Amino acid sequence: MVSRVRFTPNCNAVKEYKKSIHDVLTMMDSHSQVSDLDRFYALLGRLRETQGGYRTLAGSTGHDGWPARGVYFFFEPGEFRAGGESLRVVRVGTHAVAKGTNTTLWSRLRTHRGTRKLTGNHRGSVFRKLVGYALINTKRFPPEATVHWGIGNSAPRETRLKERVVEWDVSVYLGAIPFLVLAADDEPGPASLRGYIERNSIGLLSTAGLEADPPSPGWLGHACPAPVVRASGLWNVNHVDEAYDPAFLDRLEALVNANGEPHD
Repeated sequence: MVSRVRFTPNCNAVKEYKKSIHDVLTMMDSHSQVSDLDRFYALLGRLRETQGGYRTLAGSTGHDGWPARGVYFFFEPGEFRAGGESLRVVRVGTHAVAKGTNTTLWSRLRTHRGTRKLTGNHRGSVFRKLVGYALINTKRFPPEATVHWGIGNSAPRETRLKERVVEWDVSVYLGAIPFLVLAADDEPGPASLRGYIERNSIGLLSTAGLEADPPSPGWLGHACPAPVVRASGLWNVNHVDEAYDPAFLDRLEALVNANGEPHD
């Protein structure tokens, strides 16, 4: 027997989130917010030219010459900026920010991708977990495949085997969406430049970006039970209700410049 498992959204939490976003926006000049957003996307456009286009997780391997450390920006087909010409960012992330951690950029991306056999571990990737929740709310899976989804940091082998059908769909979905990588080889710690770029990019996109470039009506994230995902238009749960520091764009531009010249 197959049934659809529904995770009930918390409407009050979404309202509270949108109120916090409104409070952030009222403290900032609306014209400068739009200018900052346009500058942000212009810089990512230059990064895309430098790298010869977008990457996909399905087309990536550990032999692709990844920088040891960096920040990644995911987009989604069908999710465009308000002008309709360029894709909007739907997730920003990095890795090894805490002092003493040594996770590489590729190992983080590989965890999001899953294995070549399309299995994966959503308990090791918030991105996979959130997308899985949304897929569970829009597709039909056996109840035993969904009942323990997102619970705990580990699970017995029997549970993981039952969840494979969901993990497979998550891998297919994430494997197809485009992304860019920004090299930033700084040491992990509280002053991490990567962490600074990540949280301010999320802050910009979830405040000014939410107003100027809202998600499309068909975006999968609308089916995610996490209020911050539905309310922010991002597959992120941290930093989504924080004000951003406009000066981060200068640091972002310096990193884009350091990533090389555009390809012909």
